This record gives sequence, C-alpha cells and structure tokens, in this order.
Amino acid sequence: MADDASFDASPDVLTSSAQGRLRTIIERLERLEEDKQAVMADQKEVFAEAKGEGYDVKTLRKVIRIRKQDKAKRQEEEAILDLYLSALGEV
Repeated sequence: MADDASFDASPDVLTSSAQGRLRTIIERLERLEEDKQAVMADQKEVFAEAKGEGYDVKTLRKVIRIRKQDKAKRQEEEAILDLYLSALGEV
C-alpha cells in the first residue's frame, strides 16, 4: 500500500467526540440494516402466502412497482411501449 500523507490511519486522527459520533452513526446503520432484513423476511413470507393462495408473485411485484410510479409517467411509458410493440407488429 502506498503512503498517502493526506490519510493517517492512527486512532488519534479523530477527536473523542468525533469517535463517539462515528460509533453512534455506525450503530444506527447496523440497527437499520437489521430492520431492513426483518422487513425483507416479512415480505418474503407474505409473497409465499400469496403464492400459496394461487397468486402469481412476479405479477404482484409488477403491480407494486407500477403503483409506486406517477400515473402520468406510467401512462407515457405504456404509450411508448405500445408504439414500439406496434412498430414491431406485436400488437
């Protein structure tokens, strides 16, 4: 590793208050990561439940993605898709 004068890896680079703040930030990010993993596990469970009831999971994901979009943007994308498919003789 090349020496870089602008980077000092010694622990005294950060003041004790900066070190405390860094620790707080890291711990918050770790908790959020745990929360994210829990939510993802819950989503997986709900998708499995839906699949067990006969729903198509791929389509459910698509519906969720579409519902997040702005209606005007979605309509514009659908119009462009229709145009492209029509130009290819697919419609």
